[in-house]
Amino acid sequence: MKILRHLASIAVFALAGWPGAAPAQTLTNLWTFSTSGGVGYFPFASIIQASDGNFYGTLGSGGAGNDGSVFRITPTGSLTNLHSFTGSDGAISSGQLVLGSDGNFYGTTGYGGISNNGTVFQMTPSGTLTNLHSFIGSDGSGPAAGLVEGSDGSFYGTTLNGGVNGTGAVFKITAAGTLTVLHSFGGPDGAFPYAGLLMDGDGNFYGTTSSGGTGGSGTVFRISASGSLTNLHFFSGIDGGSPQAELAEGTDGNFYGTTYFGGAVGSGTVFQITSSGSFTNLHSFTGADGGNPWAPLVLGSDGNFYGTSYRGGASKMGTVFRISTTGSLTSLHSFTGGVEGAFPQGPVVQGSDGCFYGATVFGGTNNVGTVFRLSVTLSPPANQVSGLQFFTVFGTTGMAVQIPSVAGETYQLQYSASMVSANWIDTGEPTLSIGGPLILTDFMTAVPSQRFYRVVITP
Repeated sequence: MKILRHLASIAVFALAGWPGAAPAQTLTNLWTFSTSGGVGYFPFASIIQASDGNFYGTLGSGGAGNDGSVFRITPTGSLTNLHSFTGSDGAISSGQLVLGSDGNFYGTTGYGGISNNGTVFQMTPSGTLTNLHSFIGSDGSGPAAGLVEGSDGSFYGTTLNGGVNGTGAVFKITAAGTLTVLHSFGGPDGAFPYAGLLMDGDGNFYGTTSSGGTGGSGTVFRISASGSLTNLHFFSGIDGGSPQAELAEGTDGNFYGTTYFGGAVGSGTVFQITSSGSFTNLHSFTGADGGNPWAPLVLGSDGNFYGTSYRGGASKMGTVFRISTTGSLTSLHSFTGGVEGAFPQGPVVQGSDGCFYGATVFGGTNNVGTVFRLSVTLSPPANQVSGLQFFTVFGTTGMAVQIPSVAGETYQLQYSASMVSANWIDTGEPTLSIGGPLILTDFMTAVPSQRFYRVVITP
């Protein structure tokens, strides 16, 4: 689990609803978008939860300028339009926002800007937007995914098109707007990266391309912060094809992803890949259990991955599913259209209440998208080598978390009852690492219904 340096050297773990009964799978419609009213519609990307407890997202159309917008929605469904794109500052955003370490949001638009090739923008939580960069083609065009913040404070991303060869690029941009093209795809090394990047604990980035490679069906690659690219896997179709989504990192240190096409019946797959490129196809969708997953997986607080499929399910309008690291898949919800929505393109995210939140591109009373909350029965991770695990010693209950560590660094486990809370509490004394796996513990006088963990690292 190499996520310690992804969030300014802070890793956050959630413990929600363990042990004891948790809510059954119940979907609640929080918001139905409309073509009128000036808010916007078509949420191509999903939402993220910020430290204020609210969710933030982008819309691909509508708004005051009909070029899409950025919105905020509370967990109870109160929505505010924060910014409407006008074209010159961007248009048609399909990427998920990222909350920077400076407290601002960063994102991309696929169109608009000076040359209508898309933009990178910064936005304050109150909605003040700054256009950081307008793509011109040679430096990339049409970014379809969000950004990831590197350990150097810069943001890294991909463009679907453009670059030297016109088949997409990887770029770095500072918070001040200085952009550097790190790699231009040429076809054999991949083409048309629809997905964004994932950073590991060593500062390298992992991503996928939706096309290209030796099999023509896309690739998985690793790229350094300086732009050195290594292809880890070439899809051939039977093992998956046309990955559209970012990778996710598991508690075992492996990477997990989805492909939109390919697999046993051509309806997409879920796969696992190691940092050295060892590839395993975990699941091939059949249609009945979902199909054509567009979105990345999200690691839940129970150690399983949660995701959406754009199609398939009982009504063929998409699903929410859970899958273990060994490939055991459970369909949690099949969308039926109408009020609850249809065709989720973005991922679900786990909120501070343990529920999963997401959006559908279509459906709702106006058929232009919804925001939903899904309550899911969670199970504690059983006998995990790493991650969170309950234990009892001489009648005392505790929580143990195993993490990778670096010799000479000091690790302090902290907890809080809410992600919104600024009052993180130390559990025991800080631990000086001698290197390798490190187990940190939290002894409890009573088992809480919810507790969040983070590890603060001191070099």
